[in-house]
Amino acid sequence: MTQAEIKLCSLLLHEHFGEIVEKIGTHLVRTGSQALRSIASDTGLLLDQVKKALCVLIQHNLVTFQLQKRGWVEYEAQCGRVLRILRYPRYIYTAKTLYGDTGELIVEELLLNGQLTMSAVVRKVADRLTETMEDGKTMDYADVSNTFVRLADTHFVQRCPLVPESPQSPEVPPPPAPTLVVSEKDMYVVPRLNLVGKGKRRRSCEEEEDGEPRAKKQKQEGESSEPPPDDGIYWQVNIDRFHQHFRDQAIVSAVANRMDQTSSEIVRTMLRMSEVTTSSGAPYTQPLSSNEIFRSLPAGYNIVKQVLDQYLTLLADDPLEFVGKSGDSGGGMYTVSIFWGFGSRCARIFRLLLRKKHLEQKQVEDFAMIPAKEAKEMLYKMLSENFVSLQEIPKTPDHAPSRTFYLYTVNVPAAARMLLHRCYKSVANLMERRQFETKENKRLLEKSQRVEAILASMQATGAEAAQLQEIEEMITAPERQQLETLKRNVNKIDASENQVDETIFVLESFIESTVKRP
Repeated sequence: MTQAEIKLCSLLLHEHFGEIVEKIGTHLVRTGSQALRSIASDTGLLLDQVKKALCVLIQHNLVTFQLQKRGWVEYEAQCGRVLRILRYPRYIYTAKTLYGDTGELIVEELLLNGQLTMSAVVRKVADRLTETMEDGKTMDYADVSNTFVRLADTHFVQRCPLVPESPQSPEVPPPPAPTLVVSEKDMYVVPRLNLVGKGKRRRSCEEEEDGEPRAKKQKQEGESSEPPPDDGIYWQVNIDRFHQHFRDQAIVSAVANRMDQTSSEIVRTMLRMSEVTTSSGAPYTQPLSSNEIFRSLPAGYNIVKQVLDQYLTLLADDPLEFVGKSGDSGGGMYTVSIFWGFGSRCARIFRLLLRKKHLEQKQVEDFAMIPAKEAKEMLYKMLSENFVSLQEIPKTPDHAPSRTFYLYTVNVPAAARMLLHRCYKSVANLMERRQFETKENKRLLEKSQRVEAILASMQATGAEAAQLQEIEEMITAPERQQLETLKRNVNKIDASENQVDETIFVLESFIESTVKRP
């Protein structure tokens, strides 16, 4: 765990959960697993505060707990999961792209709450969609349920681990912490619910239409209501499945850039056919026959079987090995290689060293066709920045410089880890800059919010245009210009964070692919 990662975790926790949760989470990230009283003692917080903070972190899958042999429970922060908070906007946007506004809000609610039952998600999303509709229109629970089922069928949402049902004996005390289990076959099985109803709009007044106070009515409804049929079955966002989708999109884009649009569409079809059957960490997709691929091509994509076979052969013969051939049955069995060759758009020398593996300085000058002085400066600069490394091969045991070969090479995994570390630092710097910009303009932002609230209230009561204009003029022209500048700067910082996170995802995927699996 590097200091850059710890700092970024701290900033993310503080921004999303507040000071106390950030203090507990950062402490666990720094120290590793600890018992409850040790956390309270080290952080100086009250035991009740620590318990509530841990509940929040566990609810959002940012902390795990484990019962130790000696009988106490230890809590451990999941640093990688905390860093994924940075990618939440991308998960939500992807859900919107694939499943529309309903899918977007389902994923957003699950990310905001950590874990929810399906019935609770459906009600929340239906209410939010109804709020955005015209008067008289509402969102049906059944429509939201159908989208939720589609998300579960494609594994974008999954069940949370549960406490196994076991007979409780009064003589045997319950364990200090439950052991959570999840069945692989039930992980994506949606419970059969008959959710009947429509989304409800929020009321601006404290009284209901029938004149009964809202608090009293809610209390009566709460007393008569029964627990939902899916009570205890909680759902969460399957982050690995989203990462698999991002990776597939990157592969399709790389194939399109390397070859053509038809090749990328064939690879996209292969990835879509095996997206549920291939695990997120598998190096290859499940083998698919040429006949199956041909039948699964998009309806409007008119290519004959012979042309498809030619494209598959070209993809399999390409040096980057996007597609591999694993058999001859069914017209040929093909797989998509998930961890394809590491490409680079870096400087000419870097690309040359990637291709040639080891080169002396004179060879670099000759192959790259760069003057000796410039090549020497560039090599030394990349060496100081850890993009390239220098390997000594002595001719004699005394390691005399005059009798030693000095070969430049690229340690790609090390370079990727170094770049990943820089990306974490960049995101942390961007977040701090955004916080600084907001803090510097705090008074102006609060004034703008007050004016907007007054305008909204007056518009709801039917105020005249002259009155509204008078309220708007409470913010002067220089202040309005300052607000526009602030908004533009914050939008640029947000866009930069998302762009850096895309680079982080590529680097993490590559580093994971280089780790030897048992």
